[in-house]
Amino acid sequence: MNHKIKTSVFQFLSFLPNPLGVKLYHKLQYFSENKNLNLKLKSSENTFNSFLAICKLLKIEPDNKSIIEIGSGWLPIIPYLFIFKGKAKRVYTYDLNEHYQENSIVDFNAVFSKEYNQIIDIPKKGKYSLPKELVYFPSQNIITAEIPKAEIVFSRFVLEHVTPEDIAEMHTKFKNTLEKGSHIVHFISPSDHRAYSDPSLSLHDFLKYDQKEWNRIQTKFDYHNRLRLPQYLEIFKSLDYEIIYLTFDSVKKDSEQHRLFKNIEIHSDYKNYSDEELTAGNINIVLKV
Repeated sequence: MNHKIKTSVFQFLSFLPNPLGVKLYHKLQYFSENKNLNLKLKSSENTFNSFLAICKLLKIEPDNKSIIEIGSGWLPIIPYLFIFKGKAKRVYTYDLNEHYQENSIVDFNAVFSKEYNQIIDIPKKGKYSLPKELVYFPSQNIITAEIPKAEIVFSRFVLEHVTPEDIAEMHTKFKNTLEKGSHIVHFISPSDHRAYSDPSLSLHDFLKYDQKEWNRIQTKFDYHNRLRLPQYLEIFKSLDYEIIYLTFDSVKKDSEQHRLFKNIEIHSDYKNYSDEELTAGNINIVLKV
């Protein structure tokens, strides 16, 4: 979908009174998120394999550990991979919204079982048809929630949708709650997500706007903080986290994305950053408490 049409749809939904706008958004996203399930499984499996490779490199053992996931999303793909492939003891997943629906989870269980030749034991009691190893906390802000003991905190493409203030508060909570030596693993997608559905748009197009202009474009349904790599690192360092792993991609010179980036008049808010810092994408970072 063209990014202008998609933005217009989100803006229309945001103007509708609650809960009507939220319900319509949920229906649209539910339809979108449940298409190409096998493709979503493979994409999440790639992330999971990257997670395992990072753990191996850093000598972190995820098996038989308790893991907190930030941002449950629409389906429990990553938690299932943690449990059935990574042998995690338990996964606690938190989300500001309640996107899980029993019918979609039942369908997902069947696809996951077939794809991975895995028997999923579902307790008789339970609202979402989830295995006992997975505990779902919908409609909860992890900043104010009472979180369980866990050795690993994980997020996949979530942090870019969290305000800078909440990122700081969240990690202050982890710093004060998790045991020393625990690990926090973030996979961050800092690019302009509108470009994912519209290749004519630069992955960094939103850097040409000041904050007021960008706030007029984005809505509560597609919020993006636009933080650049140095800004993430500044937050973590200010809280005295040890950054034990960091990788990111940069736009290759002479590529189409580099051409699109160079055609953007970067707003003065971002003038102090280098091209590499501005275009750093696919950020993978591990923090140690």
